[in-house]
Amino acid sequence: MELQALPSRIGQVRRIVSAQLRYWHLDPLIDRASLGVTELLSNVHRHAQPDKTCTVEIELLLDRLMVSVRDGDPRMPVVEDPHDIAPMATCGRGLAMVAAMSESWGVRPDGESGKVVWFTLPTSAPVMTAPSLRTRRGAQEKPARRFAEVGAPTDGLRPDHAPARSAVAG
Repeated sequence: MELQALPSRIGQVRRIVSAQLRYWHLDPLIDRASLGVTELLSNVHRHAQPDKTCTVEIELLLDRLMVSVRDGDPRMPVVEDPHDIAPMATCGRGLAMVAAMSESWGVRPDGESGKVVWFTLPTSAPVMTAPSLRTRRGAQEKPARRFAEVGAPTDGLRPDHAPARSAVAG
């Protein structure tokens, strides 16, 4: 869907994303997808120039959901170091939150005058592997997270993924 990234529209986009995820029976992803799309649209509203026009796309891939926001500003976003952000600051944490709650995320140039910022969420529970010796002794291992570097040329998709387009008109 194409829209102006204005505060009044961001809630509407969250409701559309939520409705589509319910249609796809992906209710457990609604909160994280809504948070992520809110952060990306807020960045467009705050930083994109010359205008706030953007496109939001959600794709259901074989084993993950991809949410992307395309805007017409070629400047790449900067992920702030959490230690450099004042404790009471009201901005600067958005991309760090997207990175923390997603399976992977990234940004890529879009033509000569724009970019796409995207994130993915797994659509099913992670595959469990045999517990290691440390796990059996009580230590918990954390699953590895994949992150694309900002500006990386990859879009994070494997060749075997076939996108399913949204059934929600927008």
